[in-house]
Formats: sequence, structure tokens, C-alpha cells
Amino acid sequence: MADRVKVELGAVQQTLFIPLAARARETRRRRPLLRDPKAVEILASVDFDAKKYGRGLGGRVTVLRTAIFDCWVSGFLAGHPGGTVAEVGTGLNTRFDRVDNGQANWIDLDLPDTIELRRRFFADSGRRRMVAGSVLEQDWLSAVRQSPGPYFFAAEGVLVYLDQAPQVIARIAGSFPGALIALDTYSQRMLERQHKLAARKDIAARWAWSCDDPRTLESLGLEAVQQAAVTRPPAELRTRLPRRYRYALSLASRIAGDLASVTLFQARPR
Repeated sequence: MADRVKVELGAVQQTLFIPLAARARETRRRRPLLRDPKAVEILASVDFDAKKYGRGLGGRVTVLRTAIFDCWVSGFLAGHPGGTVAEVGTGLNTRFDRVDNGQANWIDLDLPDTIELRRRFFADSGRRRMVAGSVLEQDWLSAVRQSPGPYFFAAEGVLVYLDQAPQVIARIAGSFPGALIALDTYSQRMLERQHKLAARKDIAARWAWSCDDPRTLESLGLEAVQQAAVTRPPAELRTRLPRRYRYALSLASRIAGDLASVTLFQARPR
């Protein structure tokens, strides 16, 4: 263990291992929905016990959520090859490696301790830049403006931990008229369920924001472009789902309804 990378993260930041472990487990499957060998490499390199993450239905839900974001980012880059994608709360995400078209510009934003860890595995380049800062502040918006438009903001698995999430969304929408913003939301019922699950698994971080209807966020200066859920992925993604996912989705939908809503918004032009 001495040669492994030491992990020193806050409670919420440690939740980056949830999607990382889920992608690593998915990659090892015979017919994965997505491949992420970098996630496998990172998990093997860190001094952190991630065994409680990425398992069972929760892991599949996380992978499906990631695949939906990948799908929408790829669609954006197909229409705007040289545009800028900003990953809000990037953690140890590897979306750039999965969807890069050779022209896209990329901003990876997260708190300083997470970016410090991230730099052990990733490097800035001419088109890709890591920014250490809080999404609750405004300095990072200037870093995004330094990259060419149009803009796509991907906030996966991060806003749910912020009770100030509506203010963050409104700030992005007001600062980048016409930008696309993809985010995931969870009902109050799911928030209460997460609190119980986190206590059972000894996870310190707790969700802080719920949203029963994503369309209510249109009041923040947005227009919903496309709505999906992990139990109802976009049509272009459904055709690629492995059989085990199609079965799991049907079962999860009957048992729990929409576990996570994922919505693609566009900021209203001024």
C-alpha cells in the first residue's frame, strides 16, 4: 500500500468514488454499457477502500446516468465540434476520454482537494484545463469564458449535495445565455432514502437538495430541451443497452419509479 496514492478528501468529495467504482465494475463486464479502463487504473492506484461503492442496482443506476450525460455531450459536440464542455464537480470523471472528438475544449471544475488528487492521474493540455474552485463562487465562470463557445455544462451527481443548487443553476444560466445545462435531480422521497442508505453504509455525505419536478427549474432562466430518467433513458441510448440493463430498468421502474431524473436544459437568451 505504500506506493499507492493517498486520498485526503472531504466527506462530500469522497463520493466521487461512487461513480468511479461503478464505471470500473462496468468496464470489467463482458458486455459493458461503457468502457472506462482509466477508472480501473485509478481504483488500483489509490489507497482508499471503495468496496462499498458501485455494487448492485445502485451501480447500474450510476452507470446509466453517466451514459445519458455522455450521450448528450456527444450530441452537442457533433453539432459544435470546437465548443466548450464544463464539467461541474468533475471528481475523477473521464468523460473527456470517452467522448473527445479531437477539437473540443474542456474545463474540469472541482474543489482544490479533489483537483489535487485528480492531477495525479490527469494533465492539462491545450484544449483541456482543470480549475480548482467552488461552484458556489463565481471565479470559475471566468475560466469557462476564456474558452470558445458555445457551451455545455454537465453537472452530474453534484448539485444534490448543495442546498444552494438553485442559485448555482440560475448563475450559470444568467452568465451563459443559450448554453446547454445537463443535471440530475432527485425527489424528496429519494433524498430521504439516500439518508437511510448512507447511514447504513457509513457514508458521511448526505444529500441536501431535492426537486420533485425538474420543469420547475425553468423559473431559473431555463427551458427544458430533453427529459430522461435512468429507468427511461433517451431513445438513442436505449438501442445500445445490454440485456441485463433492459431487465433491470423494467424491474426498477415497477419497484421504485424514476430513481433519478436527468434533464437537458438550455439557458434562455437575453
